[in-house]
Amino acid sequence: GPFQPNPFHGSMILLPVPSPSPKVQGTHPDCSVILHFQKQEAECLERIRSESETPAFPGATRQEGCPTEWDGVSCWPALPLGQARAVSCPDILNVFKKSKGLIQRNCTEWGWSLPSPPYHSACQLETLGSNNDTEAKARGTPGPRGTRGHFVTMKVLYTCGYSTSLAALFLAIGIFSCFRKLHCTRNSIHIHFFTSFILRGTAVFIKDNVLFSDESVDHCTMSTVTCKAAIAFFQYSVLANFYWLLVEGLYLQTLLLLTFTCDRSYTWGYILMGWGVPMVTVGVWVLTRLHYDNHGCWDDYSSLYWWVIKAPILLAIFVNFLIFLNVTRMLAQKIRSPDISKTHKQQYMRLTKSTLLLIPLFGVHYVVFALFPEHVGVDARLYFELVLGSYQGFLVALLYCFLNGEVQAEIRRNWGKWQRSMESNVFNLATQDFTA
Repeated sequence: GPFQPNPFHGSMILLPVPSPSPKVQGTHPDCSVILHFQKQEAECLERIRSESETPAFPGATRQEGCPTEWDGVSCWPALPLGQARAVSCPDILNVFKKSKGLIQRNCTEWGWSLPSPPYHSACQLETLGSNNDTEAKARGTPGPRGTRGHFVTMKVLYTCGYSTSLAALFLAIGIFSCFRKLHCTRNSIHIHFFTSFILRGTAVFIKDNVLFSDESVDHCTMSTVTCKAAIAFFQYSVLANFYWLLVEGLYLQTLLLLTFTCDRSYTWGYILMGWGVPMVTVGVWVLTRLHYDNHGCWDDYSSLYWWVIKAPILLAIFVNFLIFLNVTRMLAQKIRSPDISKTHKQQYMRLTKSTLLLIPLFGVHYVVFALFPEHVGVDARLYFELVLGSYQGFLVALLYCFLNGEVQAEIRRNWGKWQRSMESNVFNLATQDFTA
């Protein structure tokens, strides 16, 4: 087998590789791998420098053995001539695939032998990088045409999605603001909800511009006030989006409980919940990161302090899910009740249709992902949250505004009024010319 010791020399030495710390600071999840290897390399180079001053093993000279070497993935401690050493795949690579493979190198009279089997084979990373770039494969670095192209395509898709959503949301806010008859508590809450989507889309563009616009800057090691502010704004926009989603659910439930009448005194409570809770949460998170984990750009989702953001989001998701179930139950009861009028029954039917259409807006789909760890279903999660999620703002504007019968009737009424006004002006101008 490939891991048998050389029969002509001494026995093979199994080298246990120290496990990396469970949380590697970084500015982005994919940076944890890069920063881990940078740390391992620095430690290995320090060991090499120390051994250059003293012999690596008693009575040995450089010519009689192989000195400590960093091969880009693992640190190979000094070894006497004729012996072999084996290391396991770095634990950090388990983020890609679980592997318990071993890599062996022999100390020969010509120096260290090549790793056998190669890292990309032993650690099951064949799909990453090019065939000739062992270090890139072992590190999990995207290849020129494979993984890199995959993320470029994804970025183009979600950029188109957020751009479409922003245009639709601005138009929807304009419609609600311009027509006086559309000014009410319900539409005011819709406008706040639209604004939270606008902030989220804007925050994504700002974050991408700050972290990834300059390819000469290593976003994995940068730690500037600008990038931290961009991440903090992004987290605030995400939280605000979830909490205004919760406000929409609470408002719908309140409408049903109060039979389509809603006191305006609730409005300020909704505003405090939608904008205030995220502000307090992000403030606590920023102070926590500044005092206890002020590394990188705070875009490290493996950090324990990420729960300061994640816990309130999960709370909003599950409360909204319960509200959705309760609203569905209440609608079903009211529709079946023989005591309600035909008009009210039609209103309940419209609400039922809206509720069924707005399932994704209640965050029900996020419940599925919330129940699994961050590393499970990464590809599906990225497509769902980045690509499909980028069009969520457009869907909100479509359902709450553009397909709203009240909005359509008001637009038709004002369009007809404007047409009649134009015809009247034309007639008056023609009459004035004729009488002149």
